[in-house]
Amino acid sequence: MKISEKNFSRIFHVFLCAIAVSIIFRKPCSILIIIFGVFNLLFAKRLKFNQKALILVFCIASPILLEVIMFWNNDSFSKGLKALEKSISLVLFPIFIIGNYERIQFLKLVKIYSTIITILMLFFFIRFNIVYPELLIKYLNGIDLWEMGYQFSNSIGIHAPALNMHLAFVSICSLYFVFSSFKNHEKAVIKAIQILLFLMSFFFVLFVNTRMALFNVLAGFIIVFFFEINSNFNIKKIIIAGITTAVMLSGILYLFVQKNPYMKEKYSSITFAYMDKVGKLDEIDHPEIKVFNSFVTRLSIWKSAWELSVKNLPFGVGASDGKPELFKYYKETNQQFLAKYEFPTHNQFLDFLLKFGFLGPLVVILYIGTIGYLGFDLKNAIIVSFFFLFFTSNLTDDFLLRFDGIVFSGFWTSVFAGFWLQQNAIRNKDPEVA
Repeated sequence: MKISEKNFSRIFHVFLCAIAVSIIFRKPCSILIIIFGVFNLLFAKRLKFNQKALILVFCIASPILLEVIMFWNNDSFSKGLKALEKSISLVLFPIFIIGNYERIQFLKLVKIYSTIITILMLFFFIRFNIVYPELLIKYLNGIDLWEMGYQFSNSIGIHAPALNMHLAFVSICSLYFVFSSFKNHEKAVIKAIQILLFLMSFFFVLFVNTRMALFNVLAGFIIVFFFEINSNFNIKKIIIAGITTAVMLSGILYLFVQKNPYMKEKYSSITFAYMDKVGKLDEIDHPEIKVFNSFVTRLSIWKSAWELSVKNLPFGVGASDGKPELFKYYKETNQQFLAKYEFPTHNQFLDFLLKFGFLGPLVVILYIGTIGYLGFDLKNAIIVSFFFLFFTSNLTDDFLLRFDGIVFSGFWTSVFAGFWLQQNAIRNKDPEVA
């Protein structure tokens, strides 16, 4: 099959854009990944790898490579294969994206992705209010505000923390392009559109309203601002844009909190309630009401996961047996609340420690640390923000257990790696290019 380089690069870019946008929709994304894989296999001769590229492929594929190496530790062959299947994109993405690294249009891809996701969220927000008007009325009257973001996420078909991790990254990217529009002296209408997209993206983070995402999006804003301050562009314009953005953000946040008083409770008394009941949640009257989303529940889960992990060193319980063994341990230690709701580890480092023993957390550090290395070496605010976002998100959740978390991180890390290889090639050709 013959195709010109221009057309191949164009199709490759369309695939990247389509996959990036579809990650929050599991079935369409799965189909796109399969088609993307077949397309690249047909043109496998176009793939190029140097030593650095192969090292990056290994780092990104390390979680699934660990599963393959430790496959013998699974009690069930079929369940082991099922666990392995979820991570297959960690092989496909690094091979086919890094192998085509010269064709990656990084900023164009990120801009298209953040714009389309924001517009899609606006569509789903309008749809949510039309299809579920009773929920809107309930929330406007201050009833069950805690469930608002979860109901919205469920209407799309994705778990709220996973959705908000994506939205936090979109909002960070949107802020980056706000600054870019000022730096590049773009027309006033372009600046206005970019600011509007940014404000909408931030509103959706607030609407879904998960704690880590809000923390991460604000941290990402700070990272973008300071990276822009340290760039070679007009500091005065960056400061003006930063102050303007901060004022608008503060206004949105203030108005949202006024309409959603539950946020004050959620981020204060609810989050840190009953901290003396770690491992003793059943002593609380109706824990499902009082501490379901509290930090004490996370700590109780982590305590159990740690104890069980220590008992199963050095090789862990196996990739397919992490959850069942943890749920079994809840019952053995008479933790009825945790057993009833079958809470997973909610910490990726502990999850891999439980499944794979000593090697588990080391692989997670290698995987996430690769993102940090790429970002700091390139001095790129988007990549550094993604690293911070994914690292902190996995301290309180286990996104390498979920399709959306695996594909989200594997896809973008491969894109970042390809962009790093591009820039590395430019620096090697011209040592003065930094």
